[in-house]
Amino acid sequence: MKMYSAIPRFLVPLAILFSFSIQVFSQEPVPTATPVASEDLVHFGDLIDVDVVGEFEFDWRGKLNSDGFLDGFATYGDPIAGVCRSEGQIAADVAKALSKILREPKVVVRIIDRSDRAVVRLEGAVKTPTRFRVRRPVRLQELIVMAGGLTDSSSGEVTILRAGRMNCFSPSSDNKTETIVIKISELLTGKEAANPRILSGDLVTATTANLIYVIGAVKSPQSLSSREQMTVTRAIAMAGGLVKNADAGKITIFRREAGETRIVEIDLDRIKKGEKIDEFLRPFDILDVAAKGGEKRKFPPVSIRDDSREKGRGELPLKIVE
Repeated sequence: MKMYSAIPRFLVPLAILFSFSIQVFSQEPVPTATPVASEDLVHFGDLIDVDVVGEFEFDWRGKLNSDGFLDGFATYGDPIAGVCRSEGQIAADVAKALSKILREPKVVVRIIDRSDRAVVRLEGAVKTPTRFRVRRPVRLQELIVMAGGLTDSSSGEVTILRAGRMNCFSPSSDNKTETIVIKISELLTGKEAANPRILSGDLVTATTANLIYVIGAVKSPQSLSSREQMTVTRAIAMAGGLVKNADAGKITIFRREAGETRIVEIDLDRIKKGEKIDEFLRPFDILDVAAKGGEKRKFPPVSIRDDSREKGRGELPLKIVE
């Protein structure tokens, strides 16, 4: 006796589709290669161990040379590239090289010390210029905070110099140095691109604003940041104002233009009366206020020492970021 399907004819296409779906979703997922984190790739400064299993005379331990190859490892052929490569990739190349003299060599490569990787330097207009040994992902804003924050002499920009192949986050094939300029205003407003990840070997400089110098018969002769527009009256006020014997009618701006010094005469009394404009100062201007009874300076000072620019030179303190 024949058995007939209980499925109505109009439902047959749906049954076929359902059966096909079960077959598709019951298939095992295709394994995909897990990308290796940049921190786990070989960097300059890493101590690397090459173990040729059962062939101890071929074992090797050392670092990369300046070209990024295993330094001094005898491969009986081409040198083994190591920089920004995984342990498995290096092991495969070593095994291939040694297969010329060994039968099916088994090679294990391990990074056994990462402590000598290139440090990050943060210097310039920060309160505590510092070197950082980075052992975890870290961004610009965090490092600035760890360095005590920016100083008043900041120009409002940070420059990052990133040498190719010093890190493996985005290795440069041509080994060129990349320059990244960040605006502090964008960093403070939370713009993501203004808070980049900082990588091993980066040189981070909080740039210092060009200076304006106020000297002569003022209460506190000093250098002022030219980050914002600065007028003559404002500069004098920031320098504490005039002393009692200051001659407000004998103020001189020494200004460098095209390799020469231009002299601009200023009369503060006429500015206050509205007869003269309040001159805007430019970077590197020297504003000299003469004293009553004294001769007005005809030439700019030979040199003005700014001790603040010496801060941070020499060996910087080292912090570990982990």
